[in-house]
Amino acid sequence: MDGETLIDDVRDAKATRLDRLGGTKWLLAATGADLETERVLRVATESETAAAETFEQWADDEGSDRAREAFASVAALERDHAARVADHLDGDPESETDSGPDAAPGALHEHLRGLDDTAERVGAGLVGRPLVSDRTTVQIVSFFVNEADERRADLFRELRSETGDLLDEGAAVLDGVCGADDDWERARGAATATIDVAYDEFAGDLDAMGLDPRSIC
Repeated sequence: MDGETLIDDVRDAKATRLDRLGGTKWLLAATGADLETERVLRVATESETAAAETFEQWADDEGSDRAREAFASVAALERDHAARVADHLDGDPESETDSGPDAAPGALHEHLRGLDDTAERVGAGLVGRPLVSDRTTVQIVSFFVNEADERRADLFRELRSETGDLLDEGAAVLDGVCGADDDWERARGAATATIDVAYDEFAGDLDAMGLDPRSIC
């Protein structure tokens, strides 16, 4: 097993759930059916902030030097992403967005913050989460394209590309921290579980709205 093989395996194993997360209903669920520009931007800002806080926590207590460096780098990237999205908000994002250090992380980041094993953290944070983000961010791009707002659409295209690059980093870090078959199994299990957590939250939100997540359109 190597990092690239693991990523391909996880992507194939969770193809259906990833496809559904990439459907138009994801944004409806994420915003509580409030498909307004400010709401979409705030959801994105809060998501990026939660990610930064997760990776900062991991970097603070990670025992592996290789993984700790990667987590610190991702934390800085996510802080930058949050700031770039917040720049597009009207008004004062600090006063109106729940993005402080005690902000509710949501199901995905609650799950991630419960991990303390290096292989599991890398699999979840640098494989599972980027695969989810790749699918969901494209829906934000599409939203702004439909709004004829190419400036914001381009912003989220950039964020999607930068987050997608984390998969390459994830493969490299996995190659560095996984020595035994058990390490690879834990990393793969954590990656697939992360996708499941994101999907289950999405499906639960839609169910509460009386909608079926199984349609990917």
